Amino acid sequence: MHKRKLLLAALVLGSCSHVALAQAPAYPAKPVKLVVGFAPGGAADFVARAIGESLSRALGQPIVIENKAGAGSSIAAEAVAKSAPDGYTLLIASPSSISVNPALNPKLGYKASDLLPVTKLTASPLVIAANPATGITSVKELIAKAKAAPGTLNYATSGNGSAPHLGAAHFSQVAGVQMQHIPFRGGAPAIQSVVAGDTQLTFGTPPSVLPMIQAGRLRGLAVSTLERTPLFPELPGMKEAGLPDYAIDFWYGFFVPAGTPPAIVQKLFDATQQALQQPSVKAALAREGTDISISRSPADFAAFLAKDEMFWVKLVKDAGVTLN
Repeated sequence: MHKRKLLLAALVLGSCSHVALAQAPAYPAKPVKLVVGFAPGGAADFVARAIGESLSRALGQPIVIENKAGAGSSIAAEAVAKSAPDGYTLLIASPSSISVNPALNPKLGYKASDLLPVTKLTASPLVIAANPATGITSVKELIAKAKAAPGTLNYATSGNGSAPHLGAAHFSQVAGVQMQHIPFRGGAPAIQSVVAGDTQLTFGTPPSVLPMIQAGRLRGLAVSTLERTPLFPELPGMKEAGLPDYAIDFWYGFFVPAGTPPAIVQKLFDATQQALQQPSVKAALAREGTDISISRSPADFAAFLAKDEMFWVKLVKDAGVTLN
């Protein structure tokens, strides 16, 4: 009799657990928020919106894009790091959030380890461009003008510690020039300042810069990679431009809060891979000078980040980059 009661109790508990499992909604059961650390119109925002619709179809839920600009994308990174690790808050980030800002400011409200890598998305060169009124038509002319009047040329970027900031700081170090950094809260306002003549040049992201070059409102000088890129072959690479010791590119990737279940991370990875394989997404990114560069797995992206961090942290220290 006692054994029969125990068996009955076990059957009841088992059936209850099966009911609970059946009632638990499969991920994702509601919209997913994608947080962008820069203002609308910049490269991060463009990549997020180019992928968003296809990612929504792959996940079966809407992707809600939220711009949280400021502090070189640290505000967005901290917000995501402190959000619930349930897969409903996703960060699109560059080396700024993951490697550079923690290296520049150990007092940040988050650590790189508070964010879990999902996948790399894209890779791009920077584009060096100047306001036509400066009269600068090449990298050699830029260096000559900067050396003739140290500290008088200024360049606009999407913020302290951003890829454009580091690209320009590294350029100054390699070329032996001094230029003034003018940070903005995103790529779009930075480029607008160069177009308006408030600043003279930029080391901008392709989606921010190329439309203005094509419209004749900015003059493209070169891309930051060593060789020309088929994405915009009309611009020379740094070897051809006369500065072969300088080369840099940057990436964007997806991250979630640490503690997010592996099954959810994998589902986000699979959905992102599916979204990036869509011809419409590939075409949209290519038009803006951005290459798709997806990781083989979340673990592969984590291994990439471990090596990539060493490059960016060394660059920060060698170039003397600060938050001021």
